[in-house]
Amino acid sequence: MTPVAVGTGFDFLDTFDLGVLFVGIAVFAAVGALSHQHERAFSASLIYLALGAAGAIAIGGLDLDWIDPVADAELIERLAEAALVMALFSAGLKLDRPLTFADWSSVTRLLLLAMPLTIGAVALLGDALLGLSGAAALLLGAALAPTDPVLAGDIGVGPPGDEEEHEPNFALTAEAGLNDGLAAPFVLAGVFAAEQGGSDWTLEWLAADVVYGIGVGTAIGVAAGTLAAWSVKRLRSREMLAADFDGFHAIASALVIYGLVELAGAYGFLGVFAGGLAFRRYEHDHEINATVHEGAERMEKLLELAVILLLGSMLTTAGLAAPGWEGWLLAVLLLVLVRPAAVLAALVGSRMDHADEKAFVAWFGVRGVGTLYYVALIVTAGALDAAEQELVVWTCVAAVLISIVVHGMTAGPSLRRLLVRQRSAPRPRTAPARR
Repeated sequence: MTPVAVGTGFDFLDTFDLGVLFVGIAVFAAVGALSHQHERAFSASLIYLALGAAGAIAIGGLDLDWIDPVADAELIERLAEAALVMALFSAGLKLDRPLTFADWSSVTRLLLLAMPLTIGAVALLGDALLGLSGAAALLLGAALAPTDPVLAGDIGVGPPGDEEEHEPNFALTAEAGLNDGLAAPFVLAGVFAAEQGGSDWTLEWLAADVVYGIGVGTAIGVAAGTLAAWSVKRLRSREMLAADFDGFHAIASALVIYGLVELAGAYGFLGVFAGGLAFRRYEHDHEINATVHEGAERMEKLLELAVILLLGSMLTTAGLAAPGWEGWLLAVLLLVLVRPAAVLAALVGSRMDHADEKAFVAWFGVRGVGTLYYVALIVTAGALDAAEQELVVWTCVAAVLISIVVHGMTAGPSLRRLLVRQRSAPRPRTAPARR
């Protein structure tokens, strides 16, 4: 029996050891990328994708069995799920706005107008370009609907206490925090349509997957987030919790909230985001907010690295060819036409009165980990036949790849230009949220 770590005689180029070496190099690259993120013309996620693609070339050259986005969809679903949980809790902790309709009106427009418009437009393109069935086209639109709280971190608001919470950055962060959960009812509607057809399922869907899922998920998230903030403050005041471990409290809080909401059969992503908001509002000015956010953000960055590396490593020539030119065209149209048009239409008459702010929000509809999660969920649900499933999966992968590249290259320069204009023409800030 050969030992795990050693072997007799000369033993070179073990594939597991190569993998360990590659992951170590990737982590070094991530540390360097994140250390100078705001000075670079491209985002860290673009570096992760390039490293993953290099890994894919090595995997192909060595003819190794590797993870497949269809055959191994459950693994991808779970990894993306973990990344989203931490990203959504972190996003909730960042937002200081009072919870009034006026202060969240831009976000409301993006969720109630731009998101359904995007789903409908992508579904129509899926039918026209790809020849998908109605259910498959709806599932494609729903999977591509959410913007990404993980990859959009570079262009959103800063950490708790940041003095510059501008409207477009706030809108992108809050939109990404909410639409990952709100995409779920549309995905489930597509699953219902694929499995049952007709419309007999509509009332059940409205009751269980819209009213209950959204309402209960939000309520549990708020209650659990408030309790988590209360507990950590009390433990700190009694010297039962060292400040050095505040970051671990973020991980524990996010996981507990998500677990509670999912056990109740509601939407965990909505619950975790609502929990982050509630945690922030329990004691708005307490130092705990910043340190807890740091812990959530560090875990989020590590999981982002894992997901994007995995995405890059799964790329194959057969997979990239699977959507055909039609699928790649749909992905491009989503990013350069559908998203901008839907957002600009939704923001007509909004509090965003500058054209460059609207253009900034319209352009940065980043697709990433949220889309990967939902397309993996579609596969594990088993609602589509093999041909449509393959087409939907790789079209979503194409959209994520294009988004990482084009948004990763334009995020830094676009944000700097926007900040220059905002600082040269300051406007009154919204008052911070209080208990």
